[in-house]
Amino acid sequence: MSASKESEGSPLRPHRITRYIQPLGLRVLVRVLKEDPVHESGLYLPEGSKEKMQEALFGEIIEVARAHPQDNGGDVSLGANVSGIPCGAKVLFPKSEGLRVPWDDSLRLLDVKYVLATVEEVGLDQTH
Repeated sequence: MSASKESEGSPLRPHRITRYIQPLGLRVLVRVLKEDPVHESGLYLPEGSKEKMQEALFGEIIEVARAHPQDNGGDVSLGANVSGIPCGAKVLFPKSEGLRVPWDDSLRLLDVKYVLATVEEVGLDQTH
């Protein structure tokens, strides 16, 4: 049986919770990246107008599914990436796919099979 802080007479202090999501199976955690609301021509486009036309979302992989951790003499590693997509990769995926994380609308838990492409961003001076 545990006692609550209120019954001890001390006031409840708000505390911060840090949540760590580890995708299971062949899934990745993607942070949806928002585009600049100003069009190339300098016109401001409201969010609703752009979202209606979009078929895919652009995001960054922030966590991947991993094999079970190995204990190598006290050194516990995270395990190998089993998703096939590296952490930090920029990807395109259908906007209708993926589960939204309840406490953060910018995060989606996505099956690897729905990743349409990886995107490499290069500067204009690096193109051919």
